[in-house]
Amino acid sequence: MSRIDGLIARLCPEGVEFKALANIATYSDTRIDASKLDETTFVGVDNLLPNMAGKTNATYTANTARLTAYEIGDILLGNIRPYLKKIWLASNSGGCSGDVLAIRIAETHRPGLMPEFLYRLLASEDFFAYNMQHAKGAKMPRGSKDAILRYRIPIPPLEIQREIVKVLDTFTQLEAELEAELEAELEARQRQYQYYRDALLDFSQVSGVPRLPMGEIGEFIRGRRFTKDDVADDGIPSIHYGEIYTHYGVAATSAVSHVRADMAQQLRYAQTNDVVIAAVGETVEDVAKAVAWLGDEDVAIHDDCFLFRHSMNPKFVSYCLQTEDFHAQKNKYVARAKVKRLSGESLAKIAIPAPQIEDQERIVAILDQFDALVNDISSGLPAEIKARRQQYEHYRDRLLSFKEAA
Repeated sequence: MSRIDGLIARLCPEGVEFKALANIATYSDTRIDASKLDETTFVGVDNLLPNMAGKTNATYTANTARLTAYEIGDILLGNIRPYLKKIWLASNSGGCSGDVLAIRIAETHRPGLMPEFLYRLLASEDFFAYNMQHAKGAKMPRGSKDAILRYRIPIPPLEIQREIVKVLDTFTQLEAELEAELEAELEARQRQYQYYRDALLDFSQVSGVPRLPMGEIGEFIRGRRFTKDDVADDGIPSIHYGEIYTHYGVAATSAVSHVRADMAQQLRYAQTNDVVIAAVGETVEDVAKAVAWLGDEDVAIHDDCFLFRHSMNPKFVSYCLQTEDFHAQKNKYVARAKVKRLSGESLAKIAIPAPQIEDQERIVAILDQFDALVNDISSGLPAEIKARRQQYEHYRDRLLSFKEAA
């Protein structure tokens, strides 16, 4: 930090110039034939990784003949669900789907702005918070292309940009090595947890324990629609389908969002011990992720969710909906369109074990201990991984914060 501070004091003691993204960059306006792409050069929103983790090779081909072309140094930004924070600095050229924005530094500004530095500015919590603030739509929020171009960034001298990129690259490499060790340990524990979870919930060799279609155990009730405009800081507790696979675990006692109080009569509510199930998802794996609602008050649920009202232990049901057996059954029914969907009629056909309530409670008590060890962000390895990421974000934000020149 001392070298960078010295550079700032010498090169820009009065602050640096800030510019709107539109003044230094644009969206790619070039096109490429899909036939020229392969799994390494085609980028769809599904193979951009969440939380600024880059990209992986595509597992499907483009569904249009012509796509937006991107070049080395372009910044590819997932434009669906900005809260997933999907972004990649292109290390090769290729083509991307319409749900991916290819941000390209203007020719006239390339001598004074490093793509790596611009990427660091956009791969930040500040940018994604801004992007989500201006996103449109509740079911499938999209970033506003116009608002993104209005985002203001600092442009320090190139020497400072190079030093910041160098420091962050070094920090990122060290961070990645440390995280890889922790992730490997966590992955091993997760595999162990999944094995024991599935074994505990496999009653195929136990006589007297029926496997019943969920439609015979309880009923599925679809939620009611509410939009981004209906969200309120205080009001009616609500669960949006996207929150089920980004904010909730096996069970919840409080909601992370609310909708306007004057909507009370038009909403549909999950009651204590209902299980709320996401009916849609970006991937097949996301569909039917569930959270047992254990809160003291009713919670409004989005129309892309089902509430499952039943007489079993709600956490037992939620755990059952994580198993490989459940996923194998579910996968036969998921509609594989752009947005993956599962109907209530299909959910009703999926069978889960229905042991005595005492056995359900015993299994839940065991799995709760495993779940806390492996998944609870406030303890164990996940907390250590989170702490390391926060440390990196702290230094990154310090390095990328500049006083604006008058």
